[in-house]
Amino acid sequence: MSEAQNPNATLSVAILSGKGGVGKTNLALNLSYALFRAGHRILLMDFDVGLANVDVLLGLSPEKNLQDLFRPDVTAEEVVLAVEPGGFDFLPAASGVPEMLEMDDDMREVLFHKLNKVFGSYDYLMLDLGAGISQTILSVAAMSQLRVLVVTPEPTSLTDSYAVIKVLHTQYGITDFHIIVNQVEGPADTQATFTRLSTACNHFLGFEPILLGGVRSDPALPAAVRRQIPLLRHAPRSPAAQDIVNGAVKLHRVRQQRQQALVDAPVLGKIPIIRK
Repeated sequence: MSEAQNPNATLSVAILSGKGGVGKTNLALNLSYALFRAGHRILLMDFDVGLANVDVLLGLSPEKNLQDLFRPDVTAEEVVLAVEPGGFDFLPAASGVPEMLEMDDDMREVLFHKLNKVFGSYDYLMLDLGAGISQTILSVAAMSQLRVLVVTPEPTSLTDSYAVIKVLHTQYGITDFHIIVNQVEGPADTQATFTRLSTACNHFLGFEPILLGGVRSDPALPAAVRRQIPLLRHAPRSPAAQDIVNGAVKLHRVRQQRQQALVDAPVLGKIPIIRK
């Protein structure tokens, strides 16, 4: 059985941010595309249930979305869309649906009971989560096997990103965070931004996150957004595209390091017990 067909080899990656406007969704899309181009089967799941927009970036108009999975007659296979033949699929979310923003345990159980039937067909489950610290975002981030936090050099982004890390650590005991610094001028900007966040985590929480890389500011990215295609298709040799590919390579190395642990692990585990 190939790696892509092994139902126990799927790595779930929650991509989240402390605040909006940091480029999280574009990074989720293009990291997914980079991994797909490297030969991996990808399911990109839009879980920004408040302001879903991955479909807009892809120029798609889905007929069904996550909200439809609460209907007994709708299966996960009916909601999944093929973005590229050969293994790049997409699960759209519902936008502007208040009841999806704060899903209770029963709603999550119904949703993931259906979705678990398709997750094992992929090497990566990439979850584009909303910004902030809503309970839905926190619970899915805690259930995921890996968390990638997107930050920018702006002080507000750093402050809000630290808040996300702190809440996930204090409530769920999580110490495993990977950081992508977006919209940087270069490596020095990446390192300085990461050092500020890492120092705060070490001082106040007793652990340090891991730097996955930086992505340079690039005019090719808004141009790709206007064309509604991934940056890696629009301008694959652009600085930001090269940085994203490097981040995808590092992400795959993490998956290889954890390969043995994935053998018996669920794609999305149970929510850890909340600490009092």
